[in-house]
Amino acid sequence: MTEYGDNDNNSGLCGSNRNNSDINERLVMNLRDLSHTMRFLYEGKGSQKRILIILEETGGRITQQRLTERLGIQPGSVSEVTAKLESAGYIRRSPNETDRRTMDIELTEEGKLLAVEAKNKRIARHEQMFSALCDDEKNVLLSLLEKLNNDWRERYGDAQDRRAAGGQRRGEHMHRGEIYRIRRE
Repeated sequence: MTEYGDNDNNSGLCGSNRNNSDINERLVMNLRDLSHTMRFLYEGKGSQKRILIILEETGGRITQQRLTERLGIQPGSVSEVTAKLESAGYIRRSPNETDRRTMDIELTEEGKLLAVEAKNKRIARHEQMFSALCDDEKNVLLSLLEKLNNDWRERYGDAQDRRAAGGQRRGEHMHRGEIYRIRRE
């Protein structure tokens, strides 16, 4: 086994299995499985708990426009969820003083308590999710994931941007400007 470090083209553990399609398939399948588990365990993009946590992290107040940007979802979806939170008494909405086209969203006292509880549960869940790894293993995994994420952002950034903008349908993949249908096996 080689040491973890830099070489000419790649840093990391690079050995004779560099082009082994079996290991690549196993990596993809494991990442896919982890992704499904994370979606199950994590609050949705526009979930009530996620909105409360964002509000708590921003000092209890944010504009609806800024909240929409942070969530990465459609403004109508944010309006729908914030209306439910307002009905439940967790937030107050009021017109923004400088831009009447947007609303200010503010946590109520009850909302602050629920937001702190949701954030604490998230922290505990994250600790549990990675409890199988020691701190050194977490650092190595983080380094490798950041390296992979940066590489994929450079390679496939257009696909991620188009998907985020809603221009790509489920089951499609964009690579170098071309859209490909992904066959499900």
